[in-house]
Amino acid sequence: MFPGFMVLVLALFSGASHAFTGSEACKSCHATEFTNWEGSHHDLAMQLPTADTVLGDFNDATFTYNGTTTRFFREGDEFKVRTDGEDGKLADFTVKYVFGVYPLQQYLLPLSRGRLQALSIAWDARPAAEGGQRWYHLYPDDVIDFKDPLHWTGPYQNWNSRCAECHSTDLEKNYNAADHSFATTFEEINVGCEACHGPGEKHLELAAANKLKGAANGGFPTALAQRGEWAWTEGEAIARRSTPLDSRAQVDSCGRCHSRRGTLGEYHYGADLLATHRVALPQPPLYHYDGQVLDEDYVYGSFLQSKMHQQGVVCSNCHEPHSLALRAPGNEVCAQCHQPQSYDTPEHHHHPAQSSGALCANCHMPETTYMGVDPRRDHSMRIPRPDLSVVMGTPNACNSCHVDKNAEWSVNSLRDWGVQFRDTGTHFARAFQRFDLGDRSVLPTLAALANDPSAAPIWRATAMEAVAQGGGREAIQTVTGVLYDDDPILRASAVRSLGFLPLNQRYQLLQSLMDDQVATVRMEVAQSLAGVPLDQVTPAQAAELESLYKWYLDILTLHAEMPETQLQLGVFYLERGELQSAEAAYREALRLNPQLVPAYLNLADLLRGQNRDGEARELMLKVLEFAPDNGPTLHSLGLLETRSGTPDKALDYLRRAAELETDGSRHRFVYAIALHDLGQPKQAIAQLQILLRQLPRSEDVLLALTNYSAELGLREQARRYAQTLVGISPGNQSYQQLLQQLK
Repeated sequence: MFPGFMVLVLALFSGASHAFTGSEACKSCHATEFTNWEGSHHDLAMQLPTADTVLGDFNDATFTYNGTTTRFFREGDEFKVRTDGEDGKLADFTVKYVFGVYPLQQYLLPLSRGRLQALSIAWDARPAAEGGQRWYHLYPDDVIDFKDPLHWTGPYQNWNSRCAECHSTDLEKNYNAADHSFATTFEEINVGCEACHGPGEKHLELAAANKLKGAANGGFPTALAQRGEWAWTEGEAIARRSTPLDSRAQVDSCGRCHSRRGTLGEYHYGADLLATHRVALPQPPLYHYDGQVLDEDYVYGSFLQSKMHQQGVVCSNCHEPHSLALRAPGNEVCAQCHQPQSYDTPEHHHHPAQSSGALCANCHMPETTYMGVDPRRDHSMRIPRPDLSVVMGTPNACNSCHVDKNAEWSVNSLRDWGVQFRDTGTHFARAFQRFDLGDRSVLPTLAALANDPSAAPIWRATAMEAVAQGGGREAIQTVTGVLYDDDPILRASAVRSLGFLPLNQRYQLLQSLMDDQVATVRMEVAQSLAGVPLDQVTPAQAAELESLYKWYLDILTLHAEMPETQLQLGVFYLERGELQSAEAAYREALRLNPQLVPAYLNLADLLRGQNRDGEARELMLKVLEFAPDNGPTLHSLGLLETRSGTPDKALDYLRRAAELETDGSRHRFVYAIALHDLGQPKQAIAQLQILLRQLPRSEDVLLALTNYSAELGLREQARRYAQTLVGISPGNQSYQQLLQQLK
């Protein structure tokens, strides 16, 4: 039964065939690399607490946050913290490990059931002259207490699930769902040599036997040396690889930790990153519409957008992989491939030499500060676009330095330098923004991006998912065109995008991907086909599906401590028609995170489907207790009250949801429809006209305005709206007929 699939299942759950030996075993033969690694952020990623490793002030220091004063002190060799625990009461905790080193250091405190938690009060390790050498809270502008999931005792500060994989070597999380406990282990406390290269036992055996020559990857599971040779072609100012990059092993190895991702099964070295992790696409709220970082993206997702990545640049072209330092200082790192006589000149950067504006990275890799004190550079290496800032509010590098100026000033300055952007109105970022607002007229632009083989695959995947939401022939052609693409990012997004098709069509298209070699793709296939009735396919097909479902559930069970995993399980069980299991999963998600709004809404939908409206209402009202301005909850309550025959309550909830909406247009549109359906057609038209000013090409809004205007006898007004519809979609026969009826 599809042997390739079973081999990969075993690879996900079995340990490495050779043992880890520890970084010290590398020192004698690789002294230079070991010396570079010593003292690096990888080496110091996690350490035992000692007088040398603890950087924070534990000399009876205090810090007050949200009315709670935390005390840092010593008891003999132990470093202690007195702070509010899981019940909100002050208690003493002993620091078990220090976490990180610069520009901040956190402290891991033990709780019951094997949990280690990262204290949200961190030590600012920067020099005092830069504002450092102080205690500070990671969420200074929020009010977080022990009831909040972001509290240091909550699920999102849990080391075992959220941090450990990337701060230690060969981590085994070992979560026990029966008693909600962890028995987490690691081979090496920090990010050692084998964290990147894989277990070294075979390499040492080959070296001892003098058999390294000719051995595949030197006995390691994979090779990471993809730096390549670069040369300038005559007449060009940018170097190119002498031979194409033929492996993603290095970039994906770094991406394991330097990406916004979710972990699937056990990591296996050298495989595509998507074989063990799900990677976030450049979509809000993690990214701005043009792909600039918004939330923490950890570099990988940005780098995949870049022209550098498409040309074969890898991490070690710019970074020394053991010390993690840049290959050269300042602009010299860029000058490895960009001739300085062309680029490191005032004619190019238009700033005085040696000024901050003359630094390549300041213009092409602007910084965003996370965790209060940690500035990180955007690795998409983009051209500053203040013109997009003017029309859609995205940030730009010019105004990150010239904070006393506005984006219009930056646009004019660039124009004075002879730089003019011709695609401001057609840039794909604007299409993404308008699509999110409900404007489906941009679908051809997004489809063109999705089908562009020269575009970065991560952008093609993002565009494809948007096109699929629009449905129709264009979506079918776009999605099916890349369903079997060599790039797993495209395959995974294609599978995820097929939800608009009937289940039987999805099944026909996805059968051959049920044993895809990349786990992320198979996960998407399992989700997409969860609703297939096993009694309506052949016994052999049913057996294949059941095996896929079991594998899918086994993967999720590995991460059953995560609220989002339980939410995903609930969706899967609901598709399978297993309502009790779905309800149990949603309730477990809420036990883990009592403020997970999507779990409340999904559970409420499930209860409404069982005519348990009272329980559904109670759940949503509970959300409003801690999130009174949550638009989706207000919207769902409005729909519930509409069905319950309480129009005044319904309109109030829907109005509040509409007023809160900033991204998208669904809540405002539904509110307008509700006004009409509940006997207020004039107010409905007024709301739709406001929405139309923002979305002048929205067919849904125009069609509603046409019909409602005609109902009120405003035929000339209705005719104008119908004419606009015909202009937008001249091939739509129903629009043509509607216009004829109004003449």
